[in-house]
Amino acid sequence: MGSALSTPDTAEHLVGSFVGDESIPLSSDFWQKLLELPFDAELPSQRLHQTCQLLVENNHNTRHLAKILFHLACYLQESMSTSGVPQLVYEKAVNAVYFTSVFLKHLIESAPDGDVELYLSLHDSESIPKNILRDQTIENLVMRNVLNFIASIDVSPNTYFLHLELLNFMIIAMSTQLLRGPSPGPNDVNPFLDAAMAQDSHLVTSVVCKLLLNYITRPRVPFSRASYSIFYDGSQNSVLKKVGSEAANIVLLPFSYLISSSSEGSRNPIADSSLQVLLVIIHYEKCLVSEGYSVLKNQVSTSLDSLSKENTYFSENPYCRVLVRATDCELDRVDKEGNAHSDQDQHVKLPFAPLFDTLGMCLADETAVLLLYSLLQGNSTFLEYVLVRTDLDTLLMPILEALYDARRRTANQIYILLIILLILSQDSSFNAGIHKLILPTVPWYKERLLLQSSLGSLMVIILIRTIQYNLSKLRDVYLHTTCLATLANLAPHVHRLSAYASQRLVSLFGMLSRKYNKLADLRDGKLNNAGSNSIERSSLVEDMSAELQIYTDFLRLVLEIINAILTYALPRNPEVVYEIMHKQEVFQPFKNHPCFNELVENIYTVLDFFNSRMDAQRMNGDWSVNEVLQVIIVNCRSWRADGMKMFTQLHFTYEQESHQEEFFIPYVWQLVLSRRGFEFNAGAIHLFSADLPTKKLDNTPK
Repeated sequence: MGSALSTPDTAEHLVGSFVGDESIPLSSDFWQKLLELPFDAELPSQRLHQTCQLLVENNHNTRHLAKILFHLACYLQESMSTSGVPQLVYEKAVNAVYFTSVFLKHLIESAPDGDVELYLSLHDSESIPKNILRDQTIENLVMRNVLNFIASIDVSPNTYFLHLELLNFMIIAMSTQLLRGPSPGPNDVNPFLDAAMAQDSHLVTSVVCKLLLNYITRPRVPFSRASYSIFYDGSQNSVLKKVGSEAANIVLLPFSYLISSSSEGSRNPIADSSLQVLLVIIHYEKCLVSEGYSVLKNQVSTSLDSLSKENTYFSENPYCRVLVRATDCELDRVDKEGNAHSDQDQHVKLPFAPLFDTLGMCLADETAVLLLYSLLQGNSTFLEYVLVRTDLDTLLMPILEALYDARRRTANQIYILLIILLILSQDSSFNAGIHKLILPTVPWYKERLLLQSSLGSLMVIILIRTIQYNLSKLRDVYLHTTCLATLANLAPHVHRLSAYASQRLVSLFGMLSRKYNKLADLRDGKLNNAGSNSIERSSLVEDMSAELQIYTDFLRLVLEIINAILTYALPRNPEVVYEIMHKQEVFQPFKNHPCFNELVENIYTVLDFFNSRMDAQRMNGDWSVNEVLQVIIVNCRSWRADGMKMFTQLHFTYEQESHQEEFFIPYVWQLVLSRRGFEFNAGAIHLFSADLPTKKLDNTPK
């Protein structure tokens, strides 16, 4: 039996030859034996690492990675060649994809100092079938066939696991981005991503469409043991059995979905992987050196990465272009292969209605939130579609619930959710429509029973709650500004704001005013203690004044929000008037403040009007809430805004910063790695720090 292990056809011998130092010709039948061999033995994790490391050491000479990729492309070509492909063809392709993924990942994460060199070109002496490779590179051939299969072959019981492993392969092949910093440079090496970008427009369009259709239709895992004996029966040809338990830390196995017992069981592997691939590929940025810029002429002696941003630019991402130009269609107008019936401009047609509903169901997941953001921010047609929907609660309720549960969300997720609300609030019809949609109850809101509240009132409550959470926990100026900008957009269109929402709005001003007064007193106290030391006094003034100015801006913005409601929507909002009257003392300290007096003056114009009407009633004893509110409602009918000072109506819009890729590329990869069943070598990651939270998106409402 011992001699049997050393025969040429055993698993150990074939794998050893693959990672060894002797180059095996591309035309050898070794490759077929390797990829079709039934692996029955477990390979311990340490042994697997040693085996992969041997390939790292020898691949530059043997070019075995390029050769196995070539055979993978051939297997995929065979699986697409004719109709009625035998099941064995798909089994061989699954083995090839999986086996290649294991070793490709190790080669990528073993790259020294992030300088990945996969040696994807074959030696000149190699006999290469010209009818297959033609003038393509290996990476281009592989990506073309991988993308072709994903786009053109239906997800069926026969092809399900091959689709899943190809999506996993794409994530691994694109993970070269993890090796470089967050700002893409002209020296970055991403061969498979670059190959994907070089595909023809028809294939790009088909891929985007198919990935989104996978996400929408959410194909189910086939559980037929008869059809999928390779995943259950060791007698069949499958490399999966060889790598054993260690594979769970290398590639996301179909097994991880089949055996999960908790919330993971509700995930859909094809849908999840399709979305992750889409997010990575649409946010890729290829950095190029500007035409006419000479490295020698400008005496740049170091690498191209030292070039300033002024001397580089990003090439257009064709996948992003397809996504942002997508238009609506009915689901039955997209054929089974995922090919859109596009016009001459190659506009992909997507079923917006099912996409809208799917996003509404999945917004608890951060990747779905990022997809929604990408569509709303980039695709004006989809944004218009969302804005005319009468069931906006489908999207808004999960967004507001996620913000309500902010303690369980990342800072980046909170910010993306808030930007989505800001984008939607730029439309006046949206602002008006959300106040007409009445919610019978809000079961997830625990602090108070909310009955028959409008969606608009709930949105105001949650935005203010987010501001309060940010003040106590995150203390992020951008989050504050985004929340207040959205409230400012809503303010002129507020209709019958609930009592609780009105209370929270006025209480927000009170809370910010206390913080402002505390900072002002603290600054004055420290200045007095500094005495005559001019340097110390100057430093204190600079430090304290910056934070004080931030709260000055916040307070003024809240006053402008209240002013907008009183100026443009007072007759429709008696509860706001009631709350201002009830808490009128919070405005008194700012009545003569030079930064706020004009805005506070308008509030006192309203107070004087309604206080005088209350005094005219001359009731004995205390007033009940209902009695005060009834007087306000009656006198709202005679209210005229003639005495109010008119201010320019605030309108905030969201714009991405010019270098938004420095946020989105690391963010996408953090989402991908946190949701997949494998770990990437943390020491090899330079795209983001594993020990630090993701960088905030450096955008402010404009």
